[in-house]
Amino acid sequence: MGGMPLNDMPWWRWRSNVRSALHMLSDPGFHETTWLAGLDGYGDVTDAVYRLVEDTWLDNWSAEKYVGSIFRDTGEAALVDVAVLRVLRIMHQVGPDAPVSAYLEHQGWPEAVRAAREAHVRLAQADGEDPDTPPRSLDVLRIMTRS
Repeated sequence: MGGMPLNDMPWWRWRSNVRSALHMLSDPGFHETTWLAGLDGYGDVTDAVYRLVEDTWLDNWSAEKYVGSIFRDTGEAALVDVAVLRVLRIMHQVGPDAPVSAYLEHQGWPEAVRAAREAHVRLAQADGEDPDTPPRSLDVLRIMTRS
């Protein structure tokens, strides 16, 4: 997002939202210091999941549908699909209004975090960005995705 060539993908705003969600979902340190601590400005797990699937409908069909518009190749799409499925499975089990701790304590959470991390790293590197920088706030995301 800082070094990301935002406009080199046709649906770069959607890519930015997907990347932001994957970034937050993939960072256990962020979960502890931000989500569990209740810091404002970053949303919660449910917000991240909605950002991941809301505009893209990745909860209804494969990310492969968006190769060339949101995702650069089938490798990116496959990693995103795995992350979406793992995170949505947990969301359906604990409920969208569950506290952050319910997600983090779920037995499938570490695997969901790993899948989100793999997708996040692949997308960040493809966009020329360091995947290990801390996630940006939702306000920064909104500023970056303005037309």
